[in-house]
Amino acid sequence: MTSITIDTADGAMPAEQVDAQPGTGRAVIVIQEAFGVNGHIVDLCHRFAKVGWTAVAPALFHRQGSPVIPYDDVPKVMPIMQALTAEGIGADIDATSDALVAQGYPVERQAVVGFCMGGTVTFHAAVQRPFGAAATFYGGGITEGRWGYPGMAAQAGQLQTPWLGLFGDRDGGIPVDQVEQLRQAAAEQAKVDTEVVRYAEAQHGFHCDERPAVFDADAAADAWARTLAWFDAHIPA
Repeated sequence: MTSITIDTADGAMPAEQVDAQPGTGRAVIVIQEAFGVNGHIVDLCHRFAKVGWTAVAPALFHRQGSPVIPYDDVPKVMPIMQALTAEGIGADIDATSDALVAQGYPVERQAVVGFCMGGTVTFHAAVQRPFGAAATFYGGGITEGRWGYPGMAAQAGQLQTPWLGLFGDRDGGIPVDQVEQLRQAAAEQAKVDTEVVRYAEAQHGFHCDERPAVFDADAAADAWARTLAWFDAHIPA
């Protein structure tokens, strides 16, 4: 793992990069949860690298000092997350993608994946740029936009990137009817491949093995396998 900095219009953005050994000419941008670029996000970068993807996790909280917040300190998370803007997020995604292009990974050879807050960011990144593939893990903001973005359902027709959505039916913040609304909008309006998968017993954060109260091993394993398959299908090695 290498700690790097990525130039943005608002200064240097820290990021963690794990190079694939051996590489397959593909890279993935791993978008943080609301708790920062923590051990779990870094671990996911290592998991991707083990299967041939150079992985980069940009610190989207760099304007707030790049904090890492404990999972049990949600009150501290809220003001930091609410300080984000669509303009700033978009600039950070562009800067991260451009940094990978400079390393030899064209945009169509880049994937994007995000978790929690990062799942929402990933969807909008898939609207913003024609990446090779994208996967959202339990990203909210489906009908009501966040950070100045429109709701995800309203943007489904603008997707430029093949997009996979992974949601838990027991997610208290993302109602099933909204997930189905997003599925329908994407299926009917998007000009790229889309798929939505629901897990009947899974809660928000079901993929995070550092949160025992919500971690669902079966759903996590299936969602991870589907993500790798989606990426392989759209960005062949």
